[in-house]
Amino acid sequence: MRIDVITLFPAMFQGPLTESILKRAQDEERLEIAFHDLRQFGLGKYHQVDDSPYGGGAGMLMRVDVVVKAIESVKAEKVGRAGKAKPHVIYFSPHGKKLKQAKVEKLAKKEWLILLCGHYEGIDQRVIDGSWIDEEISIGDYVLTGGELPAMVLIDAVARHIPGVLGKEASAHEESFSASLGRKKEYPHYTRPEEFRGLKVPDILLSGHHGEIEKWRKGQLR
Repeated sequence: MRIDVITLFPAMFQGPLTESILKRAQDEERLEIAFHDLRQFGLGKYHQVDDSPYGGGAGMLMRVDVVVKAIESVKAEKVGRAGKAKPHVIYFSPHGKKLKQAKVEKLAKKEWLILLCGHYEGIDQRVIDGSWIDEEISIGDYVLTGGELPAMVLIDAVARHIPGVLGKEASAHEESFSASLGRKKEYPHYTRPEEFRGLKVPDILLSGHHGEIEKWRKGQLR
């Protein structure tokens, strides 16, 4: 999978996306992530990317001409390098549908995602109305300073479902909110020691009766 991120702050991604499972996925070329500084597409000497909203109001908006130029540039760059793959462009917005596991699994099947991280008061509505955005997504009913953190969340969630990224495919197949668990939260897990400060592992998990263990686990879903 290829993921391109359009952002004013590409350096924000260096820690979360260069460690652990996500680093290994990139090292093994199962996941390719590229960052594009929106400022590079800005206007004039100071690379302006924003402007005050028509009609007045607080804050600034990201300009339609700058954002569209960035999206089209990323699309052209990828097509020239990889041929026929069609991108799915996502903008992170409070107006978007809330990100859930079923959506994550759908996105993981796509070959190429372009993630647009908003800032200020958002983007000019014409970017959306002109069909440069395929989908708006929100990660929750709260406001963040920009789309960078939601982009990190989506990348992490999606990467887990790319074949080979987790090593054991069952890890993603049978976890909280997966289809195999009826979109419910996963059952409790325990490991050694068997007892810790008076807290014991449930006897059923020590029994060796796999059928009964499976029944117990299903009963613990919530």
